[in-house]
Amino acid sequence: MPKEKRSYQCQSCGARHSKWAGQCGTCGEWNSLLEAGPAPAPPQDNRYGGYTGNEDSAILSAAEVTVQETSHEPTGIRELDRVLGGGLVAGSVVLLGGDPGIGKSTLLLQVLTCLHDNCGAAFLYVTGEESLEQVILRAQRLALDTDELRLLAETRVEQILALAQREKPRVMVIDSIQTIYTEALGSAPGGVAQVRESTARLVRFAKQTGTVLFLAGHVTKEGALAGPRVLEHMVDTVLYFESEASSRFRIIRAVKNRFGAVNELGIFAMTEKGLREVENPSQMMLVSDGAESSGSVIMATRQGTRPLLVEVQALVDDSALGNPRRVTVGLEQNRLAMLLAVLSRHGGVASLHQDVFVNVVGGVRIGETAADLPVVLAVLSSLRDRPVSRQLLSFGEVGLAGEIRPVPYGEERLREAAKHGFQRAVIPKGNAPRRAIKGLEIVPVTRLHEALAAI
Repeated sequence: MPKEKRSYQCQSCGARHSKWAGQCGTCGEWNSLLEAGPAPAPPQDNRYGGYTGNEDSAILSAAEVTVQETSHEPTGIRELDRVLGGGLVAGSVVLLGGDPGIGKSTLLLQVLTCLHDNCGAAFLYVTGEESLEQVILRAQRLALDTDELRLLAETRVEQILALAQREKPRVMVIDSIQTIYTEALGSAPGGVAQVRESTARLVRFAKQTGTVLFLAGHVTKEGALAGPRVLEHMVDTVLYFESEASSRFRIIRAVKNRFGAVNELGIFAMTEKGLREVENPSQMMLVSDGAESSGSVIMATRQGTRPLLVEVQALVDDSALGNPRRVTVGLEQNRLAMLLAVLSRHGGVASLHQDVFVNVVGGVRIGETAADLPVVLAVLSSLRDRPVSRQLLSFGEVGLAGEIRPVPYGEERLREAAKHGFQRAVIPKGNAPRRAIKGLEIVPVTRLHEALAAI
């Protein structure tokens, strides 16, 4: 008998290698190669769980294609509808990822219950991690109506698709995709090949039957979705649950959406009765005792289509180390180092021997450049130990030459600030509104030293 050849498969990209190495030569991930069985034989046909491909496929010109307007069906949970782009779309596949215990199963149960109450939609909840009794106990703890709850405890994808074909649900939940496997492969559930093949069959079923499919997914220690990256390309929408360890607030962010805007936020509060929507996120982010403190500046950010007011805090203290630390939470760390260099060169304020810590309150992650000016003002406030007024708002991009550049949707940010009672705004001159906003004094600036003088 010929000796069986060993192979090693990357758990990040799925590439196979003939020998083990510390780093995958395809995707560059470290310590991701695990020993795998022999490569699976190519399938004899293109069937996925009993569904064949379209034999009537033909090449059409663009004029011959019939375009139908995509209709969204509201779920009854407004914050989730906002993230999804308006609601559910027939045949769409949504991947929901998050840390263990953050509320993925709770949210999915609430979605199914709201759909049944609002439109009487038939649904199916497939659990691969918990027993049916555990699911019922959670639903009862959340005070949800479980009389019409259709449940299935199964991990084999062929059996799931066979029962789903008979049930014909409009919405189906798989909790979670890492527990599902197919008999066509000999590897263990949760492996790269199993996750990829099982997802492909479920996606094919959803597209051919018009079923809305929710997939709950695990995340790695780095916060990314576990499994191959191709999993995110196969689905229509990717949602991430974000939350601080000690916070009761939960943030859902859309990082991919074929039917709506990306980087849209949905904000919830975890209660004894499950996840509850936050009606006014800006007010929630600005909760404080009302006292002014140094190192705190309010900024107006834009998450998806929503303007949001958040608090940026900075702490500058003398460093006992030879190499001072630069730590950020909710912001890019390299951006902070650049802003400190600009502040030293064009603002005349050096922090060479101080540790600088910057935090965005509320667990929000800001990836836009509008946070540059608030970060600089917060650092200066902490360094001089002089508080900034709680009625002052700021946003703007800081260039390497010390110029203050405008950011998109400036007027929408200002109107959100005026709605919450802010009286003064230090903003780029390019974002100054054409018409005055009632109750809000606008201070337009073009250079960094002008912004420092304005506060």
